Amino acid sequence: MTNTINAYLEQKILSADPIETVRMLYQAAIIRTRDARRCLAEGSVSERTRYVNQVFDILNELNLSLDYERGGDLSIQLARLYDYMQRRLLEANSGQADVPLAEVIALLSTVGEAWEILAKGAEPPPSNVREWSSAPVVIEMESYSPQRRSL
Repeated sequence: MTNTINAYLEQKILSADPIETVRMLYQAAIIRTRDARRCLAEGSVSERTRYVNQVFDILNELNLSLDYERGGDLSIQLARLYDYMQRRLLEANSGQADVPLAEVIALLSTVGEAWEILAKGAEPPPSNVREWSSAPVVIEMESYSPQRRSL
């Protein structure tokens, strides 16, 4: 049964268009971050570290896939966001802290919503609309504070 599921997932990934692939990566990162939080609560250090490493790798893959020529400033901002989330993952893992993991989930969920919209073929909101969800993403990491969360 596991081989059948793995074959199905592999085929789904290989046949996905780029937007769908990114959407799936965001979903996987959210699931693995939730898994890391569960392992943190259970005291399972090795499992938590494995899940954190998987999310770190997904963020690295997303970062490597950025097209700076076509994406311009948005690509730069996403790179900063991915870097920030990776740093928060490291803080969570080394400090055995839940708050950074919760923050990473919130950030992934917010940006993931935009990819969900794109995957469904819907038009994104106009560029003058700054929030795509009730939990907006922090793009300007240098000026980040927990109270300031705006796109």
